[in-house]
Amino acid sequence: MTLEQLRVFAMVAEHLHMTRAAEHLHMTQSAVSASVAALEAACGVQLFHRVGRRIALTEAGAGFLPEAQAILARVELAETVLADLTGLKRGRLALQASQTIANYWLGPALHRFHLRYPEIAVSVAIGNTTQVAAAVRAGEADLGFVEGEVQEALLARSPIPGDRLVLVAPASHPWRERREIAPEELLDLTFVLRESGSGTRQVFESALAAHGLDPAALKVAFELPSNEAVLSAVIAGAGATVISDLVAEAGLVAGRLVRLPLSLPPRRFYALRHADRYHSRAAAAFLELARGPGPTR
Repeated sequence: MTLEQLRVFAMVAEHLHMTRAAEHLHMTQSAVSASVAALEAACGVQLFHRVGRRIALTEAGAGFLPEAQAILARVELAETVLADLTGLKRGRLALQASQTIANYWLGPALHRFHLRYPEIAVSVAIGNTTQVAAAVRAGEADLGFVEGEVQEALLARSPIPGDRLVLVAPASHPWRERREIAPEELLDLTFVLRESGSGTRQVFESALAAHGLDPAALKVAFELPSNEAVLSAVIAGAGATVISDLVAEAGLVAGRLVRLPLSLPPRRFYALRHADRYHSRAAAAFLELARGPGPTR
């Protein structure tokens, strides 16, 4: 049994598809199949059911998977510790961020980090606040970046510069000339909102609650899973939305959106890391950089 065989097995188990696993591993399908067969021969058990082109974990395979993943995680940690000893001359950093941060904030930070530490390989995944927290908790990400509130004992949270939520509507909206909107009037609007679990939705609902308004009383035409989908529906006339000023800026400048006069508090973004896991020098360096000035606008 070799580490390479364990890596191949874990990837096949994740995708349950030889070709997709081969693509992620940058191997040929025949090499992946041969590796799995060699591991099964070494263990003396069948790890996958093979029915035509479909595969599934056997009972033995399902039991073996968490052990293989634990070994691979320990190897990755050992590699991280050794990389730290080289003074950030090599290594890996896994990041996960919510959509607003990943699409409108993270890019410049990644560029600055790469200029300083060009030998550190950085991977980025995107999810909503709930998904990012889960990835950090599971050790799938060294750092997570979210705009929503996360209160978990296993996650250490650090504030970083953020953005401001704004109320926007299509340029033709009948309230476009309004000079003031009372919070209770929001119940008269039709909204297009991000899905539950997103930081944007969470912060907006907290602001409503602070004004004594029940978020469930809002008229919500659609819940959509991305900022871009929300803005597209709003521009088409489906309703108003509350969204990051970073996200809305291009539509406001182009005249496709209008900002309605509702004051919402600025919000911080938060960096998450696992409180009990090893915090690499690469992660510490990126976090220090992230605490610097945010994007100008």
